[in-house]
Amino acid sequence: MFRTWAHSAVALDANIKLSGVASEGTLSAKLREKIALAVGEQKACGYCVSAHSVIGGMVGLKPAEIDAARNASAANSRDTALLELAQAITRERGHLGAEEVSAFKSRGVTDADILEVLVDVVLNIFTNYTNHIAATEIDFPVVVLRKAAWAHGEKSKPEAEM
Repeated sequence: MFRTWAHSAVALDANIKLSGVASEGTLSAKLREKIALAVGEQKACGYCVSAHSVIGGMVGLKPAEIDAARNASAANSRDTALLELAQAITRERGHLGAEEVSAFKSRGVTDADILEVLVDVVLNIFTNYTNHIAATEIDFPVVVLRKAAWAHGEKSKPEAEM
């Protein structure tokens, strides 16, 4: 992927800077990896789900936690709410209604949490889409996605599956 971003100093710099800023926030490295897994699964990015499964393990996530994060689930209710928020932002392309935002807030999610999760979502969508466009070869142990890209509205459903 970095070879892809090397074609554009702006794209490479954007990734480096946004990654750095995200790492300085209040969300732990484990939670940021869980968000990456939840977003990667939803955006059907095989490269990102595979990569963040390995990186998640490197920051201390257990295999069951990695698997659960792909479904926006965690052992504690706050992390589950933040993962569900990340997937809602991704699924709805940022168009969360007042009722949905209120529901997240009733689960303990703050305005600051919403914005910080948004930063992580944007970072992960950027890497997901870069990998989609570049058709990046997966150089990590391959994790099979749960749904095809068409199931996420990313592509038209293949004729053979209609």
